[in-house]
Amino acid sequence: MDQFLAFTVVGLSTAAIYAVIGSGLVLTHTTAGVFNFAHGAAGMLAAFAYWQLAVGWAWPVPLALAAVLLVLAPAFGLLVERVLMRPVQALGEAERLVMTVALLTGCIALARWVWDPDTPRPLTPFFADRPALRLGAAAVTWHQAVTMAVALAVAAGLWFLLHRTRAGTEMRACVDDPVLAGLTGADPLRAGRLAWVLGVQLAAVGGILIAPTVALDAQQLSLLIVSAYTAAVFGRLRSLPLTFLGAVVVGLLEAYLAGYLPRNDYLPGLRLAAPALLLLLALLAFPHRRLRGRDRRLVPVPLPGRRGTLLLAAAVLTLALVLVTVLSEDALVPYGAVFALGVIALSYVPLAGFAGQVSLCQLSIAGIGAVVWGHLGAHGELWALPVAVLVTAAVGALVAIPALRLSGIYLALGTAAFAVVLDRWIFTLPAFHVLGVRIALFDQGSVNVTGPDLLGLRLTSPAQLLLLAAVCLALASLGVAALRRGRFGRRLIALRDSEAAYATLGGRLLGAKVAVFALSAGIAGLGGALYGMQLQTVTAEQFNLVAGLPLFLIAVIAGLGSVGAGLFTGVAFVVPTQLLGELGTWAQDLSALLIALAGMGLAHSPSGVIAQLRDEWAPLARDRLLLGALGAVLAGCWLLAALDAVNGWLLPALALAAAVALRIRAAARRGTPADLPPEWWGVRRPWRPEDGEVLGRATAAG
Repeated sequence: MDQFLAFTVVGLSTAAIYAVIGSGLVLTHTTAGVFNFAHGAAGMLAAFAYWQLAVGWAWPVPLALAAVLLVLAPAFGLLVERVLMRPVQALGEAERLVMTVALLTGCIALARWVWDPDTPRPLTPFFADRPALRLGAAAVTWHQAVTMAVALAVAAGLWFLLHRTRAGTEMRACVDDPVLAGLTGADPLRAGRLAWVLGVQLAAVGGILIAPTVALDAQQLSLLIVSAYTAAVFGRLRSLPLTFLGAVVVGLLEAYLAGYLPRNDYLPGLRLAAPALLLLLALLAFPHRRLRGRDRRLVPVPLPGRRGTLLLAAAVLTLALVLVTVLSEDALVPYGAVFALGVIALSYVPLAGFAGQVSLCQLSIAGIGAVVWGHLGAHGELWALPVAVLVTAAVGALVAIPALRLSGIYLALGTAAFAVVLDRWIFTLPAFHVLGVRIALFDQGSVNVTGPDLLGLRLTSPAQLLLLAAVCLALASLGVAALRRGRFGRRLIALRDSEAAYATLGGRLLGAKVAVFALSAGIAGLGGALYGMQLQTVTAEQFNLVAGLPLFLIAVIAGLGSVGAGLFTGVAFVVPTQLLGELGTWAQDLSALLIALAGMGLAHSPSGVIAQLRDEWAPLARDRLLLGALGAVLAGCWLLAALDAVNGWLLPALALAAAVALRIRAAARRGTPADLPPEWWGVRRPWRPEDGEVLGRATAAG
């Protein structure tokens, strides 16, 4: 009984922290209409800032707390609301989701960049020098008592704010109908600012309270938000009392699992994954219209032409040949992942781009493909590669079944929880047997991965594996483009536009979702196997949730509806990382920070960068003379590099400068006739924002 009371006290103390963080999450969603994936990262930055002030610079604890909670946290909340979230309010739920994912990635990268992750930073609990309080046979530390008191104060304060003050009423009214609220004298901008300030302050309070009990690690503290997500979903993202109840359930569950879970090799990860499992169950068990609702502005999905798709495949193969002939064997190793990661990123296109199903577990599924190939293809057996694709496709189909009930941010939450379950539990399991079949994943360590045996030729060198990955990316890109042009692709677009209309017209939602999830997971599994061949040795950490977020962001930046997103993502992920890595170890996390900043610029290009590049470079692609000149310049640069006549980045810089100059010249040669008839606007010249107004006025005048 004494042990049970001790675990109960620990669980209630942890639950109090989850309640504080979860209430901030509910407050932001209820009043500002935004589900903040970066909520835990805000608390993580607050914990690091508190450590820097109180320990690093030896400030008095009250002064450090005041600086973080009353100055830094409100300033961060105002910055997020004004610079990041306000520009995407008009774009819809999906874009706001991407923005908060970018913010999460950026906060983790910033913390790792500023504070060396290899340096321990212990924090002393509050009032650690005082004797513990006695509650019967259980001891309650002063830090635990303060934590529970703060949670009760937060609950009372939020209830009073939302239900007994004009500011709280204004905040709730603005999220329901900002236009109507504005007519009554409310200020939606002021309500949004207040919601973000309070939400970040609550995240900061939770981060500071939990930091003394866990390692001060950027990734670990940011992912503690999964437990707060579970508490918030218990409250259906709108009820603070139910959120606190959910926090108690999660906190006690973690404490009791830590105390009573049997000790063996298979269950330790279950305790770590329990909040994510509970989150999945909560998403599926609580019926509510918000779990299936959508609020977003649909971005048109381009229809890839056959000529453009063939040019894309040719560009993939040409780039691979250039890298193989220009780079040395050692230099090929870091750049070999371009095409393998491109295949993984391409899996987002049919799933999120065509069908509108947001998934954050694609890299984790790719990890399954890597280990399946590593074990079954240990001696290069080529048949193991399609088996890896089929196994991951089956996993994707399994994920699709609960996805039928979820959409939007809730589907993203569910797939993120699935990735966390894989990271913390499934990938940590030792080998086990099912019906006499031995199943091994990472087997609590690493897995050696080798190249395949292709028609008697064993592919082992970096150049051979790079060419194999490039061929797979080219073929996969052709296949995804053909899918978009086919009947199933049109069905996926209809599914994305309106699930209700799709079902009303006779479409089978379950069949379509299972098919697209399985297809996307199969592509990711192929990419994971190719990525493992490049790395030669894979570990579970290389396929966790946080590692997959930059890939997702770059694919979004490229444009999820564009088939070229795979190649763009592979190049944008690998090349800047390698270039910045040459500057020193201090720049290792700078590339992730730059990716996050680029993702935060989504409001300026919701349809993706590829669409813009296609419009800008279209004049050069249509000018055969200048296009031939560009080909001659690139061939000359390639020849000079292959002969080692010129080394370094001079040739790429010259090639880029020549391409830009020729593009400008092509645009000037093409020109735009001043008297171009309106029916040719958007065909012989790009469509301009003012064209709609001009045509509208002309129609009204007629």
